[in-house]
Amino acid sequence: MAETIANGRPESANIDGPTNPMVTPILTDLYQFTMAYAYWKAGKHNERAVFDLYFRRNPFGGEYTIFAGLEECIKFIANFKFTEDEIAFVRSSLPPSCEDGFYEYLRGLDCSDIEIYSISEGSVVFPKVPLMRIEGPIAVVQLLETPFVNLINYASLVTTNAARHRFVAGRSKILLEFGLRRAQGPDGGISASKYCYMGGFDATSNVAAGKLFGIPLRGTHSHAFVSSFLSPDEIIDKSLQHHDGSSVCEDFVSLVQTWLDKLKWSHLLDGIFSETNQSELAAFASYALAFPGSFLALVDTYDVMRSGLPNFCAVALALNDLGYKAVGIRLDSGDLAYQSCEARKFFCAIEKEFGLPGFGKTSITASNDLNEETLDALNKQGHEVDAFGIGTHLVTCYAQAALGVVFKLVEINNQPRIKLSEDVSKVSIPCKKRCYRLYGKEGYPLVDIMTGENEPQPKVGERILCRHPFSESKRAYVVPQRVEELLKCFWPGNSDKIREDLPPLKEIRERCIEQLDQMRPDHMRRLNPTPYKVSVSAKLYDFIHFLWLNEAPVGELQ
Repeated sequence: MAETIANGRPESANIDGPTNPMVTPILTDLYQFTMAYAYWKAGKHNERAVFDLYFRRNPFGGEYTIFAGLEECIKFIANFKFTEDEIAFVRSSLPPSCEDGFYEYLRGLDCSDIEIYSISEGSVVFPKVPLMRIEGPIAVVQLLETPFVNLINYASLVTTNAARHRFVAGRSKILLEFGLRRAQGPDGGISASKYCYMGGFDATSNVAAGKLFGIPLRGTHSHAFVSSFLSPDEIIDKSLQHHDGSSVCEDFVSLVQTWLDKLKWSHLLDGIFSETNQSELAAFASYALAFPGSFLALVDTYDVMRSGLPNFCAVALALNDLGYKAVGIRLDSGDLAYQSCEARKFFCAIEKEFGLPGFGKTSITASNDLNEETLDALNKQGHEVDAFGIGTHLVTCYAQAALGVVFKLVEINNQPRIKLSEDVSKVSIPCKKRCYRLYGKEGYPLVDIMTGENEPQPKVGERILCRHPFSESKRAYVVPQRVEELLKCFWPGNSDKIREDLPPLKEIRERCIEQLDQMRPDHMRRLNPTPYKVSVSAKLYDFIHFLWLNEAPVGELQ
């Protein structure tokens, strides 16, 4: 619905604050305040400016990126207000020559005169295309630069990393984010959980993220729990009620031991083990007594095949006698492909030997420093893993430290501006732009095109010339079968424009999955993906190069 104004601020300012309370107006670089003061001192602080936020290169050697972090940006500006303590600290950080009037100016600042146009969060995006366009008084927009770049950079990077892991693992596998303990601080852990879920992961081990964002939680026990037991004699209360409440097994541990003996002499298991580790058996039985309906055991503390796996199966079969269904095992070391295949054979042999339908499909989870490459290697080797728990490489974005988001002035007082560089990749695309995605006959996106704000929108069925922004010979005609405008108004400021709603996390996640499904497979492959085309209209191309020649100094040879 259209925005309404109350007390000089948009009604949408009632949006909750940022997830991290450290995201305040002083979460910025000092030079933003020095520039803001210089703008104010020169009387330029209220001049209307337009900035583009974009990135220059896709991460991880791929050809796509997932845009994330928009919601946190909107929450930030909806609650943008300096406290007296913050103003006092800024005053102490700037030279004493700065005038008092500037601090009065800061005291009255909010984002009611800012307009933000953005691509929807969870979208597949590409270099050079503005993810966000921020319009407003130049001093205020300048103060937004660092926090916006901070909130978008890691969010988009880790969401893309998660999406790449999902692509390699395949749709049928469960992906669990286990990265909190290895993340870069508490916010790195919380943000990672949110954005990995957005990128296609199914659950997290992070309880705080589960509470904050409604992400499903998953987790079992560690090696410490297993090694903390010495023998089954430690278990005091051995009773377990039947799942339907009809009876009570007074000695669950003896029932487990009975099943272990049956497994030991089974024909089909062919003497895989003799004596298992009894302290491990005690740990598993104790854990099953605590969680009979969700028993999942870590089986590699001592020996997977000769102890962990038979001990788990003995407990699982005892639970089965009482109407419960064990969830499965987790492997956390060794040859995961081999172990998972052997475990699957073990489960299938038990199903056949004891006539237990479905036991062969008992879940196998694998962890242990997994990354995109190891998932790909496991696929090539052949494995029987149903779920992957991934931590360090996922949440730290080990393969690439940053996305490289930038924030560039493209217009001031309706005058287009350009940033030049000897490195063509760093030349900015000037003026306020509109951005479209053009789709072909097969439903795949063909090209993203930027046009000047006042150019007519590309039309379905009408041929349009798409040009590479900086390479004269790279151009192509496109006849779109569908046209999607990418930038939508998410913060209208004092204008009467309609504001897009911020969807819940699950909807953004679904959007991300749908967007990835729309992409042509050759853009998505891990090795040598085809670059996606990003272009400008013929009119914008001519204007870029006119402005370039106009702004670049002319050299003189002596």
